[in-house]
Amino acid sequence: MKPNDENGKLPLDQRPFRILIISGSDRQQYNCPGVDSKSRTLTLRMVERLPQHWEIDYEDLGNVYGRARIQSCNACVSTSMALCCWPCNCYEPNHKDEPDLMWDLDLYARLDLADAWAIIGPINWYAPTSNLKLMFDRLVCMTGGNPREDLIEHKNPELAKKLEHDPQWEELSLNHLEGRTAAFFCYGDGGADDLDETGRPKNLRHREYFDPGEEPFRDNRDAYAPLVWTCRFGGVEVPDRLWRYLEFGQGKKYSDNQAEDMARDDHVNRQFDEWTDEFARFVEAKGRVTPGKYRAFGYKPPSHRWADMKLKWRELRMRIGHAPRGSSPADQEAHGLNQDASLFPAKGEGEKLRNS
Repeated sequence: MKPNDENGKLPLDQRPFRILIISGSDRQQYNCPGVDSKSRTLTLRMVERLPQHWEIDYEDLGNVYGRARIQSCNACVSTSMALCCWPCNCYEPNHKDEPDLMWDLDLYARLDLADAWAIIGPINWYAPTSNLKLMFDRLVCMTGGNPREDLIEHKNPELAKKLEHDPQWEELSLNHLEGRTAAFFCYGDGGADDLDETGRPKNLRHREYFDPGEEPFRDNRDAYAPLVWTCRFGGVEVPDRLWRYLEFGQGKKYSDNQAEDMARDDHVNRQFDEWTDEFARFVEAKGRVTPGKYRAFGYKPPSHRWADMKLKWRELRMRIGHAPRGSSPADQEAHGLNQDASLFPAKGEGEKLRNS
């Protein structure tokens, strides 16, 4: 059935079981490349195969032209875990300067509402797509993120570092999506027809630069290991049998291995349906997941105009080399480490270097 977000307000034993499927390709039908993705085709196939009495939510991270992109993680955790808020407050819904797809699609709430996630995507250059990597980078906040941004005046690093050392922090820093299940189905073409009989790129002039025996993965599913371990680190279960890789299109032209070609491949359909059925059996047996104490579902970002004004004053003082006393930036200034005090912070280092 279609997802009804209002069911998230019901007691656990009264709401329907719910899953979220993520199509993780970067391809778009209505802009470059002008052809839709295999992951979208597989997502829709999975929707039809799953039990129809479940709430089945799904999202395609790539297939809309001209919309916001997933903004990058600002690595707040590296300053202080308490600076990384749950859900992420580095960005906001419908922001004109830094529009963010995670917020515009309400993905934090939808991940929270689901009992299980199914992630489908290709391998690009020995790695997940940039869309999926960005999404999981932005999910660092599910793993111990601060649910009380009011305690750090929205985004004050000095207050966050202080909170991280406060006994109260142990009560706040929780795995907010713990208990859920995530399953991963990744696929690739094994280099298509780019490789010669030795496994090297055909057009490579410096053949000694590329040793096929030293490629990073014996099992290509390990290209998704960073995403899998992100989940496991935060208490989201990823059963080994629900983490799979399938290769098809090897030796073919890329143009001969599109979604319509894949859909006619019985081996692909059989393998994908087997993974879908295994996912359904596992998560149904596991059942509904109790929501965390601090929920992304129903969360409304608070106003922080006054906090932003104070942070702006902090920023202006730092631009002229007067960071807050006792802060990391002040310590770095004193030791001449980063040398980044500047009245023009939007300029790139190359531009500043050439114009100095």
